[in-house]
Amino acid sequence: MKKLPIFFLLVFVALSAVGQVPVRQPVEPVDTTSRQIIYQVHRTYEFAQDGVSYSNQFAGARLSNVERTGPLTYTVTILPENSPINMSPWYAFRIWADRKKDVSVRLVYPEFARHRYDPQISKDGRKWKLLEKDRITEIDKGTGTTGPESRPKSIAMQLTIGREPLWVSAQELQDSRTVFEWMNEIAKKRKLTISEIGRSKEGRPIKMLAIGKPDSKKMIMVIARQHPPEVTGYFAMQSFIETIAGKSELAKSFRNKWSIYVVPLMNPDGVDGGNWRHNSGGIDLNRDWSVFNQTEGKVISDLLKRREEATGGKFYFGIDFHSTWNDIYYPMTRRNEGNSPGLVQDWLTNIQAALPGYEPVIQAQDNLLPALVSRNYFLMEHKMEAIVFEIGDNTPRDFIKKKGRVGAEEIMKLLIDRTKDQ
Repeated sequence: MKKLPIFFLLVFVALSAVGQVPVRQPVEPVDTTSRQIIYQVHRTYEFAQDGVSYSNQFAGARLSNVERTGPLTYTVTILPENSPINMSPWYAFRIWADRKKDVSVRLVYPEFARHRYDPQISKDGRKWKLLEKDRITEIDKGTGTTGPESRPKSIAMQLTIGREPLWVSAQELQDSRTVFEWMNEIAKKRKLTISEIGRSKEGRPIKMLAIGKPDSKKMIMVIARQHPPEVTGYFAMQSFIETIAGKSELAKSFRNKWSIYVVPLMNPDGVDGGNWRHNSGGIDLNRDWSVFNQTEGKVISDLLKRREEATGGKFYFGIDFHSTWNDIYYPMTRRNEGNSPGLVQDWLTNIQAALPGYEPVIQAQDNLLPALVSRNYFLMEHKMEAIVFEIGDNTPRDFIKKKGRVGAEEIMKLLIDRTKDQ
């Protein structure tokens, strides 16, 4: 396991001396040396006696095995890329038949995991809807009220299938092609710039969207999809960016003075590989922001340094979009301040005021070290006020869009006001 870089140790001592962080022994960073992953076998599973077929031969699929357990009855095994791993079992496959018929499909996971994501279905892999609840049977349901303890050990789905494949997925499938199509669309509509800033471990492009005034000294950083299944956070990021790139006078004024750098898909290997959590190096990318053993985080680190050197400017705000069981904001505490002290706290207050009746769950974090996650690294290395913005797995999609829009509007107002004399 690698030691903390000397930079972080020196900063810790300095901040402790002025009372900015409690004096405590720094914690060893997580070992992010690449680990072996198990690639799923991409194939078609055919059950001639029923006239039913399954496939995981597409980007974002996750299906480890299919077993026929009776007439038109099947057990689908879902395994992760490696372990130990966060309990976020992703699944995605296609199923079809020689004619219209009803089938029963049970999803099973390793002993340590429980079913997390309610099934989404689609006829074309693009337009999705939740499978009706009366077609889902929960098996060995947990006794908790939220989180893993509230979820069933497995589920059985009743599906109506026919000649055209039915797509079944843990969340709406948003693979690299879909993400890049969105980037191309908004870039064309708003005359924005897309550039390739690096490559993933398996050689997939990591693309950046540049918005606003080129080479501005005032900058913000936006990232998403460090963890492959976290689609709802990605949806919030889309709304956030579409608002900043929009036609409102507020957005135009902001773009005239600011540069916004956006990487919507940090982990293209994990997303296209249908991974539960990790990249193709078998590592949680949001635990690699100290030593950068993995390519993907290093690409962002290098970008930030290049932009600061090229412009002589500052990053004032960084936001990392994720998904979890419920909507949560993870800022740093006020004792940890960067280029615009109190910005994130004021932003959260303004969001709440702009959404009447909304009570945001805010869990401020105190520990800067070790800088394992993006938020800490953004603040420590680049002094930008930073936050992890988590969206619930089942948050209504229209409210996700609203939160993204309001979040963008309120951060633009604050940044314009705080830097109006600069």
